[in-house]
Amino acid sequence: MNGPDVWENSARELSGRDLYGSLSLVTQLAERVRAFMRKERYDALLVSTRANFSWLTGGRDHHIVNASEYGVARLVMMEDRITCVTTSMEERRIAEEELATLGIEVVAPAWTEGMEKTLSEWLRGKRVASDGFEPYARHVGEELSQLRRSLTDQQREQYRHVCLTAAQAIETVARQLRPGLTEHEIAAMLASRVMAAGCAPVVTLVATDERIFRYRHPIPTDKPLERYAMLVLCAERFGLVANVTRFVHFGSLSEELLENRAKCAFIDVRMNAETRPGRTVADVFAVAVEAYRQVGYADDWKLLHQGGPTGYASREYLATADSRDVIKVHQAFAWNPSIRGVKSEDTILVGEKDNEFLTQTGTWPCQTVEYHGQIYERPDILILE
Repeated sequence: MNGPDVWENSARELSGRDLYGSLSLVTQLAERVRAFMRKERYDALLVSTRANFSWLTGGRDHHIVNASEYGVARLVMMEDRITCVTTSMEERRIAEEELATLGIEVVAPAWTEGMEKTLSEWLRGKRVASDGFEPYARHVGEELSQLRRSLTDQQREQYRHVCLTAAQAIETVARQLRPGLTEHEIAAMLASRVMAAGCAPVVTLVATDERIFRYRHPIPTDKPLERYAMLVLCAERFGLVANVTRFVHFGSLSEELLENRAKCAFIDVRMNAETRPGRTVADVFAVAVEAYRQVGYADDWKLLHQGGPTGYASREYLATADSRDVIKVHQAFAWNPSIRGVKSEDTILVGEKDNEFLTQTGTWPCQTVEYHGQIYERPDILILE
């Protein structure tokens, strides 16, 4: 098994690439959206959310406030052009650092005036779609979410980079843990590591010891680590979100954890293996519910969502028995089965022949699980002395 130095070098090699999408990618994505607009007879599409701005610009960014779903500019897509409307306060940076090579004109009224007057004048009398909630536009957030789920070649390369960066960050921090660190301190270590690599921590969850058994969705607290830690990270770059969970234990595992880690991997493998083209998301959910029953935790799926499609959101939506979307090649998923004291979560990409685990580094201890004649390696609990 390769040591930490190997994957540190891998991260440095990846970070040197220019992975932002090209003009050709932006043109390709714009045509996908324009086909939708023509079908639905929209004259214009107004894009406000960070996810869709990044998607349609090949991974660029237009936000200031971390906690906001919306940014400080709007894309206006019409049949013959794309225009970015922002304000004089943001114009130079967005024009020079985000959109300079993409053929997108930037229009910037004074910051004291704001964008709405310009937008309403441009769009008056037009049939407008939007991922926001403007009174003059029809909300099409779900339709755009569907359009962005199948990733292009360039987007898949971006996603591999983000997922490997996130996995290396969480596994590096996991190996640095020691008893006495508080959950807040561990979360800060995670955030620092991932931000230094150019990604933004979207979700950072940490629980230690009894909190892991008590809560399925635990935010960090001042509690110090004694023997057992769960680290959960969702990290974003290029608009794409990587999702990964890892566990660390000091000393030997209890019989309960030895059993439950294997049972959780049993569920996990079935969910990931059944995420194949032509199946529905509801099919995978049904497989999960049955697997929970088989391992003796028939109702535990009710205590935490089981994941779902991912990509330009940590989850595009949460899978349920009613999720009838058909799975397609080049879509991404993140499942997170959980039973008492354990959870399993990685980001996968659906391939033509096999699925690709994007958040596996090859350096973390794994459990081996056989399913339908194929061997799967799923993350184990890291044991530290």
